[in-house]
Amino acid sequence: MKMFGGVSFMVDERMLVAVRNDGELLLRIDPADSERLLDEPGAHEALMGADRPMGAGWISVRSDVLEGPGLGEWLGRALAFHAGQAGG
Repeated sequence: MKMFGGVSFMVDERMLVAVRNDGELLLRIDPADSERLLDEPGAHEALMGADRPMGAGWISVRSDVLEGPGLGEWLGRALAFHAGQAGG
């Protein structure tokens, strides 16, 4: 599904991740984990447009850190958050 400036991947009709046109991965994660995960290499606060923060629970990750095990680790975090949500 096209959204967030790229292609989004849905699980149970809710966005899990999006691959943005610039190659970054946009993820929904547990907002309680946001601050800690922003310290991970390549992770930064997700923005809507050029300068509007999307808020806690939304993180963008640079494509260069998604090679090897990096992609699986980030997808696992997004899946864990999704599974803990009502209806997930």
